[in-house]
Amino acid sequence: MYLSLEQGTVSTRSFKVTRHIGELLVAAAFALSANSAYSHHSFAMYDSDTIYNFTGVVTRVNPHPAHLVIQFVPLDEAREKIIRDEDGNPIQWMVELGGTATAAREGISVNTFPRGSIISVGLHPVRDGRGRAGAWHGSGLFKCPPDTPPAPRMHCDSVEGATAHGEGVMAESTAPAPLD
Repeated sequence: MYLSLEQGTVSTRSFKVTRHIGELLVAAAFALSANSAYSHHSFAMYDSDTIYNFTGVVTRVNPHPAHLVIQFVPLDEAREKIIRDEDGNPIQWMVELGGTATAAREGISVNTFPRGSIISVGLHPVRDGRGRAGAWHGSGLFKCPPDTPPAPRMHCDSVEGATAHGEGVMAESTAPAPLD
């Protein structure tokens, strides 16, 4: 079927195709914006008044574009063993940094912290206390030399040959880090 518009003809078939393309473009725009909103968030979920300092062993680095995440298992205060739960499983924590590109400018990448690296980091914990997670506050992320943990109750910033990332100063803890 054809419609006549000012001496021209337009098929209803092309109108339907054009309308469907428009609907698909609108749907794609909503899908992309929903994904962006889901994958990126502000750091408001973290308690900026509290800093926990940890020294632990890296288990994984996730280079997600929105936020680079380092997963680690804390070491005990003697710096001899990883912390485990009642069932003997390692207690995992994660620290969320800025975007992967921003972290790279600070010298932080997947290759910087391979699995098994010993790190020290200060982080702002999640406000609601759920989960073992925090946001890096930008001052002091240190990597100990291979197989060289710090002395008891110390952090990697005290170890000769440690590398500093970020501002290079280990912040003072405002509260003891929960290790259970």
